[in-house]
Amino acid sequence: MALDEQISKAIERPISPINGRSDFEQQAIFDEPRFVTKPSLPPLDDFLPYLEEIWRSARLTNGGPFHRQFEQALADYLGVKYVSLFANGTLALITAMQALGISGEVITTPFSFVATAHSLNWNQLTPVFVDVNDSTYNLDPDNIEAAITAKTRAIVPVHVYGQPCDVEAIEEIARRHNLFVVYDAAHAFGVSRNGSSILNAGDLSVLSFHATKVFNTFEGGAIISNNAEMKEKIDLLKNFGFRNEVTIMGTGINAKLNEIQSAFGLLQLKHLRSNITLRKRIAKNYEQSLVGLPGVSFLLEQTDTEYNYSYFPIFLDAEDCPVSRDALYDALKANNIFARRYFYPLITEFPPYNQPSLIAEGGLPVAAKASQEVLCLPIYPELKPEEQCIILDVIYKTFKTHMG
Repeated sequence: MALDEQISKAIERPISPINGRSDFEQQAIFDEPRFVTKPSLPPLDDFLPYLEEIWRSARLTNGGPFHRQFEQALADYLGVKYVSLFANGTLALITAMQALGISGEVITTPFSFVATAHSLNWNQLTPVFVDVNDSTYNLDPDNIEAAITAKTRAIVPVHVYGQPCDVEAIEEIARRHNLFVVYDAAHAFGVSRNGSSILNAGDLSVLSFHATKVFNTFEGGAIISNNAEMKEKIDLLKNFGFRNEVTIMGTGINAKLNEIQSAFGLLQLKHLRSNITLRKRIAKNYEQSLVGLPGVSFLLEQTDTEYNYSYFPIFLDAEDCPVSRDALYDALKANNIFARRYFYPLITEFPPYNQPSLIAEGGLPVAAKASQEVLCLPIYPELKPEEQCIILDVIYKTFKTHMG
């Protein structure tokens, strides 16, 4: 089929918006910005009783009742053993390295938010960036194996876009080489495979509850651990290292989550399943509406995996797509639609990580290609069907314009 016929067929295809309409109604372009994500907030009235209880007790931080309830509620919801709450995910990543006593070199991905590498740099660890898999965009186990040296002490993979890493292969490599594995699971809240949380993989997993995430507490984060001894160590480190008022067990930091955010997290859990259901509908509608556009691809869902639909990335192949990624990005932005190029540039293009000595042999061709071709489209529960139709209309028209 000729290229213009493919585009025409995609453009003429009836869209199936979330509310079940089959007609495609062109709408006015947005007057107000539509961002790639929007924090989900519960009804304010539902939060007031929590605030009233905090005001009554005057307990604002330092492991109060809501903090303790939230840790247990998260452990139950996620299907993990131990949760340690943090003020944000970056502090949690930094503390995870401290808790394991990691030194030397750490193998990680260039295709992530820069906080992944920053957490290593804060601990004076040397990141070694290896290439990613060309279907999941997670660390490729074969590349991990090839990059291990006598200085390697740990692996820090990222479940990019909530896509589970090949945890079995990574675990096998780590076991043979006696390496720690710490997962950056900032995108992976609630994701499971074969009925088990992927947060149970590795030595530790780290979550983010930033406002942009599927589950948010304004700011926040957590470390998932597998035994009581490690949880105790983490909890000491996030509170200055204090075991009691006269005993310091190590060089800790102030990284605690406060009572207001803990209470907010408890309330947020009540709405999470319905929010993920709405995200899934939006994602499936994007897939149905964009499939067949030349040079456009999506992430393939793995079998037996329950996703959280944290992002909806599309990839515009530079050779086969008539529209470049940046041209589509600019067209959407001109219409007040703020898609994001997650993750562009690669971490290895930022100082202090733009050093050839930090890149494993073989380079980063897959990650570099993905970084130049990825575009994450708006996805959040409050995105209305007619708004998604407008976004799709801009995409279709951009393709048609670039066909001449």
